[in-house]
Amino acid sequence: MAQFQAQVFVTLRPSVLDPAGVAVQAGIHHLGYTNVQSVRIGKLVELTLEAGDRATAEAQLGHIADQLLANPVIETFRIELQELATAAE
Repeated sequence: MAQFQAQVFVTLRPSVLDPAGVAVQAGIHHLGYTNVQSVRIGKLVELTLEAGDRATAEAQLGHIADQLLANPVIETFRIELQELATAAE
């Protein structure tokens, strides 16, 4: 079994209004940074998991993200996966 570190980035679909992003953008403009043109807020979920191989880990993470971490109606997700070195290596 290999151990993997995963980061799942969940963001709103571009067509979905992001009220939190609008509020943050207004705050940034209030600080004087009027050159910031848009802000989108998302979430990052970090996981460590064991799997037989990278493909299995990616499939499991895709299922987890689709079924639990992201609302597929309004959100999309992107997974970054890195295999962790084992003590024997």
